[in-house]
Amino acid sequence: MSTALPARREPSTATGSISIGQVLAKLEPDFPELSPSKLRFLEDRGLIHPARTASGYRNFSESDIARIKLVLLMQRDHYLPLKVIRKYLADLDAGRNPEWPGTQTGAITILGAEHRWTRDELLAEADAASDLLAEAVAAGLMRAVDVYGDDDVATMKALVDLRSAGIEPRHLRAMRVAVERELELVANALLPLRRRADAASRQRADERANELAGDIEAVRASLVRRTLEKHVS
Repeated sequence: MSTALPARREPSTATGSISIGQVLAKLEPDFPELSPSKLRFLEDRGLIHPARTASGYRNFSESDIARIKLVLLMQRDHYLPLKVIRKYLADLDAGRNPEWPGTQTGAITILGAEHRWTRDELLAEADAASDLLAEAVAAGLMRAVDVYGDDDVATMKALVDLRSAGIEPRHLRAMRVAVERELELVANALLPLRRRADAASRQRADERANELAGDIEAVRASLVRRTLEKHVS
């Protein structure tokens, strides 16, 4: 499938750059529901890489806009999850010529790219003790499953580092409760959309849930940074 995206991602430059408002105006005819929060979400997930001005404002190039359009089309028209889109874009950026996700061969290759770990492999990769995993499961921070994914490995490594500082899984139970409450807010906000019978509305609800979760994550990260700066100062 041909796209407007170049084989490699070209870094954005300040010359001839485009503001976030201009990006929304350019893409509004095809994607009327596109918002600044959606663009921030795509950037947070490593799918787009706009340049920044000295004041911290985002500046987009025409290549960035083509990339955004490709990501949105892959989500809207092909229902592809973000990790599949990210893998496809990473291959393009590396100069490879990947199969289009959704073709028989390409879909199998890309969807199967995430590593799967047994319990023992997870513990070995994260250099974690078995009791730490048990405590993480008891605190609701990890799942009790037979096979784990890359996100589980990253979580386990973080828990190992936290334990080295004296922070145990039981100390993080409040975080799990807070996340559950936040997701209840998202679910309630999207309830009218999910009640619609058409598949497009349900797909949009799933996409919007990811956007809102990303917004909440961004706010949480900002609060953590600001609070940390206050303690340090």
